[in-house]
Amino acid sequence: MPLFKKLKDRFTMPNASVTVQLSRTSFALGENIEGTLTAAANEEFDCTGIRLEFHCDEKKKRTDLQYDAVAKRQVWKEVQDSSTLWAAKPALSGPMHLTPGFSKSYPLVVNIPAGGRPTFHSVDDNVSWSLKGVIAVDGRPDVTSTTIEVQVLPPNASPVIREREIIREVIMIPCKYCGALMPETETACPNCGAKKTV
Repeated sequence: MPLFKKLKDRFTMPNASVTVQLSRTSFALGENIEGTLTAAANEEFDCTGIRLEFHCDEKKKRTDLQYDAVAKRQVWKEVQDSSTLWAAKPALSGPMHLTPGFSKSYPLVVNIPAGGRPTFHSVDDNVSWSLKGVIAVDGRPDVTSTTIEVQVLPPNASPVIREREIIREVIMIPCKYCGALMPETETACPNCGAKKTV
């Protein structure tokens, strides 16, 4: 029986959960992402650590000349390249022994690099930022949270400095014909159209 349990454990993750909650879903380049990671266990096992996995991925479509076995010649095909532009795995806890009923929340603060690329989605090019929590386990699949896609915006533009404004005082006078007020500088009443008399 213990041998069967060991075999089963190699392919099944521990009965545990990890959830990530963020203070908001959109952040600017250079800002800190803040939130909490909550880990809970319903069985006894050893974990090698609790961490975050935060990365920025880019996917690009392009056309490439490839050999087609059916046509027996080179043909243009649409392919998708993907690469990780940036990645970090900040640790929130070291190795520990978890028991049923364990539950702990960890505050998380992760910086988005100021020189990174903002989130971008188009037909041919996508840049996405994603974050998930992980309870790492040796010899078994890791326990992971749902992956959260974070909207990363360009940094806030520097404030616009206004030039000095000159405010003039305008004297209002009543029209001799309709009585509506009009600026003293006007030559005709904007209400009735009568010419101003001196």
